[in-house]
Amino acid sequence: MRVISYQQKNFAAAIKKLSRRSVPLGEVERTVGEVIAAVREKGDQALLDFTARFDKAEFSRAADLRVSEAELLAADAAVEPEVKKAIAASRKNVTAFAKKGLRKDWHGKNAQGAEVGEIYQPFERVGIYVPGGSAPLVSSANMTVALAAAAGVPEIVVCTPPGPDGTVNGALLHALKEAGATEIYKLGGAQAVAALALGTKTIAPVVKIFGPGNSYVVEAKRQTFGLVAIDLLPGPSEVLVLADQTGNPAWIASDLLAQAEHGADSVMGMITNSEKLLEAVQAEVERQVKTLTRQSQLKGVLKKGCFFVLVESLEQGADLVNAFAPEHLSLIVEEEPAILPRIRTAGAIFLGNYSPVSVGDFLAGPSHELPTGGAGKSFPGLTADQFQRRTSLVRLDAASMAKSAPIVDTFAQVEGLDAHGRSAAIRLEP
Repeated sequence: MRVISYQQKNFAAAIKKLSRRSVPLGEVERTVGEVIAAVREKGDQALLDFTARFDKAEFSRAADLRVSEAELLAADAAVEPEVKKAIAASRKNVTAFAKKGLRKDWHGKNAQGAEVGEIYQPFERVGIYVPGGSAPLVSSANMTVALAAAAGVPEIVVCTPPGPDGTVNGALLHALKEAGATEIYKLGGAQAVAALALGTKTIAPVVKIFGPGNSYVVEAKRQTFGLVAIDLLPGPSEVLVLADQTGNPAWIASDLLAQAEHGADSVMGMITNSEKLLEAVQAEVERQVKTLTRQSQLKGVLKKGCFFVLVESLEQGADLVNAFAPEHLSLIVEEEPAILPRIRTAGAIFLGNYSPVSVGDFLAGPSHELPTGGAGKSFPGLTADQFQRRTSLVRLDAASMAKSAPIVDTFAQVEGLDAHGRSAAIRLEP
């Protein structure tokens, strides 16, 4: 576990490396470009080839990639009632939170008397990526698909990678169906994003793509931006804790390890002005990690993706948080009213000792799809209004046109666009 202290001579240089921007790795960029090109050229056959290569799942025809109604019914029957109850509780909170964030149509008048306003309509067809792998993220069904359903999207297409046996986790299928998915495909990786963006004979293209994924999925979203809209760039999970002496070391350590278990490419970090707390949390991490099951993921993070920073003040810590732009920030400080307003780039902030990030991952209400890798400097987390298309409205009558035309004519003269001026003036002629 790497420790950086303000008492070190190279402190400024060390913390400068924690200031991040979301930049793709060259190898990932090239591989994803090749995958997208193959899907564009070969369509369904490329999807079958990549699924066999990367997921070790063999399908004889592209139509088999789609989850059938029989598979959904079988999955629903196999899921235990307690699991269904938990999924439903989460979906209820997420849906209620999402509906509060939807934008509403509005109308008014500008200074010249013209009627202006905006209308918000759901996208007609969206694509959502839900990660699978060693930990099928059942919760992601609620955190993405339920938002689309709350916004009224009529066609919600989900891609999620299959296991080697060609199946998808039953609880995940149940959650996707109940959340509102209208099509589900056993398809993962960059090829899934390419299929959603480009379309194939089997999968019709969408207009916007959502969902978290690994570095290849995130890069595929970046490369298809413009062909379709995308939500944000959510990659491997990460958590940063900013705490003073009031932090509970055992609880903080458990939060760090909870996010680290997502995968070896996850990131866990802590910033504090208390050397005593820093040492106590390190000791708790070393103690607790031995009791957990996902050892390969946790050891990978502890080796490469773990850091602790001792700062001189919490204000300095807040500045470092903004530079790092974490996906999740756990803020545990006595002077919360003074420090919280200084935080600008965190995807989600969990306040106080009793607010574990895991509750946000599964239940609280806000979507757990959040920007990572420094993308929080430019992107917010996923919200329901991102499933809405905004359209502006303008209506003038003779009186508002008379007040507007002279101003339009002035702009037209300044910009050398006489046809613009004429299109307004002509409406005032007898």
